[in-house]
Amino acid sequence: MGSAGTPTDPQEYQKIFHWAETQKDGEIPSFSTRRNDPYEYQAGFGNTFISEAVPGTIPHGQNSPRNVRFGLYAEQVTATAFVAPRHANKKAWLYRARPAVAHQGFTNLPDNPDTEATFLPLNPRVHVSPTQLAWHPFDIPSDEPVDFVTGLKTVAGSGDPTLREGLATHVYTANTSMTQKAFVNSDGEMLIVPQQGALDIQTEFGPLFVQPGEIVVIPRGIRFRVEVPDGPSRGYILEIWGSCYELPELGPLGANGLANTRDFLTPVAKYEIRQEPWEIVYKLGGKFFASTQNHSPFDVVAWHGNYVPYKYDMTKFVNVGSISVDHIDPSIFCVLTAKSRDPTAPLADFLIFSPRWDVASNTYRPPYYHRNAASELMGLVYGDYGGRSDAFKPGSISFECGMVPHGVAYEEFKAASEAPPPVMRISEASIAIMFESSRAFTITDYAWNSQKRHEHEPAMWDNLVDNFSKHKDEVEALLAKKASGLRV
Repeated sequence: MGSAGTPTDPQEYQKIFHWAETQKDGEIPSFSTRRNDPYEYQAGFGNTFISEAVPGTIPHGQNSPRNVRFGLYAEQVTATAFVAPRHANKKAWLYRARPAVAHQGFTNLPDNPDTEATFLPLNPRVHVSPTQLAWHPFDIPSDEPVDFVTGLKTVAGSGDPTLREGLATHVYTANTSMTQKAFVNSDGEMLIVPQQGALDIQTEFGPLFVQPGEIVVIPRGIRFRVEVPDGPSRGYILEIWGSCYELPELGPLGANGLANTRDFLTPVAKYEIRQEPWEIVYKLGGKFFASTQNHSPFDVVAWHGNYVPYKYDMTKFVNVGSISVDHIDPSIFCVLTAKSRDPTAPLADFLIFSPRWDVASNTYRPPYYHRNAASELMGLVYGDYGGRSDAFKPGSISFECGMVPHGVAYEEFKAASEAPPPVMRISEASIAIMFESSRAFTITDYAWNSQKRHEHEPAMWDNLVDNFSKHKDEVEALLAKKASGLRV
């Protein structure tokens, strides 16, 4: 603990019930980032931000003057159609020492056999299965250097990035920082969830420090470098194509709740001027390419716009739920969503299951047995998660495709049914995540053939007792009474 009991050890944030605990009931000045976070940020979601590392750099009243101050170049990143409606138009203006066009051309890189981008069943490298699958945590290599890019591994997905419709789920494992190397995902937007080890991410807009319990979103086409200050790191990624993340509508919740806009943080400009060889790795159509240049790609002195990277601390999520009866649909746990071509079904939702109260009457705590239209891929950042029916460790993955029935084992159902109505704190010191989609997923060769793969054991439902048959005589008597015309 730091001064006045404020947490300085990042592990302490995994023990709190909610971020509000850090404020000590107003006894200390409130703070917006974890004490070990070295950077400053701007707050808000979907804002038009402005940031200058050198005051007075950004031109006012226009974007591209004949001469930008300090001899900088103006460069625009346009992420939507030029004529997109104002509320949907995404762009940013960068003022930099050299524009991104200053490079030495592209070369093909060898395919990464552990990544995939085409999830149509015609692709022989993907698999369709109704089986409830799971994976133990993937090992972080220790025998050779692996950075964030070379450590990408695809688990499942749908669609194809060249069609601008679909998504991919990945894990990353890294034991070394990217040095004089940056990455650009030209396919789509990436939501990154560190599970082990912090990530120090330099972007063209400035740096972000992201640690387990936080997430970061890197928009399509933005250059970034990942360092691993804590050593070996592992995490989850949800990549979407043809859409972008936004906050879900609150509907009857009103103006506040779930993930609040002011809790999202965007970097401030921080440039580096380095004359040295750099490699920029591009992902396009699932293929990898490289370009070289003789200067750092992070030479942006100032910028403004609404197409920006951002991060969010999941301990700030405002949980809502049932306070009367019945288990509520998991949409109440949605942090971010991304639209699909179908206005009634999202391309992707990012959900979290974090510490909260469960209070209800005449029901039990676990989810009811169910089938639904969504594909669900779950992970565990830290702690324990009781919603899975088998061992589920941090770094694990659990997958269920749409319309496959699932629910808890009978022993858990029976214990919950016989217990008093729940009034309890659940998921304490734990955060589980879910990547959910209206699309059907196919599983990659990498995940399908992995020694980490296992199946949810169907035998765990063998003990589901047929209690109805025990009431055979009572039921037959009621049916006979009804058949005779008597009131039942």
